[in-house]
Amino acid sequence: MDDETSSTMAAVGPRLKGLRTQRGLSLTALAQTTGISLSTLSRLESGHRRPTLELLLPLARVLRVDIGELIGAPPTGDPRVRLAPVTRHGMTMLPLARRAGSPQAYKLIFSPRTRSPEPERSSHEGYEWIYVLDGRLRLLLGDNDLVLGPGEAAEFDTRTPHWFGNADEHPVELLSLLGRQGERAHLRARTLPRD
Repeated sequence: MDDETSSTMAAVGPRLKGLRTQRGLSLTALAQTTGISLSTLSRLESGHRRPTLELLLPLARVLRVDIGELIGAPPTGDPRVRLAPVTRHGMTMLPLARRAGSPQAYKLIFSPRTRSPEPERSSHEGYEWIYVLDGRLRLLLGDNDLVLGPGEAAEFDTRTPHWFGNADEHPVELLSLLGRQGERAHLRARTLPRD
């Protein structure tokens, strides 16, 4: 075993003890919830026992951390998505995912109304889920003419003729997930009464 591996393994014990005490758990309580013996946990924390995957998995689960945090793995890089926004016809679309495929995630910002009162509806293959962050969104979907406010969501089959944009002269911001036909976001939210 090289020096770097040895020092990583030696640091697991103190890291484990720190996480356990942060969460207010005794060795006995941790032993009971993980199924790992008290003596094994004590030896692991003191560095007299080498950590194994069989020990780290239940410890990470109970302590609510990933194994990387237990062993002090280096960060995996910059997780930020830095894709260029696209602006067309008063709408700015910011991609929120790097990968191609489905579903695609976007933040959409509609500037104050720039479209005609009778917008043209379109249809295409796919399934869309939208969530309004700010402003009021008008959604034309089949025979429905709906207005959604902040915190409201809708999901629909995009083969149904649809259009959405500003409901008034104020900007509107929303999140959009667009998936292949048959994919659904499966909303499980309950409807709250309006004030």
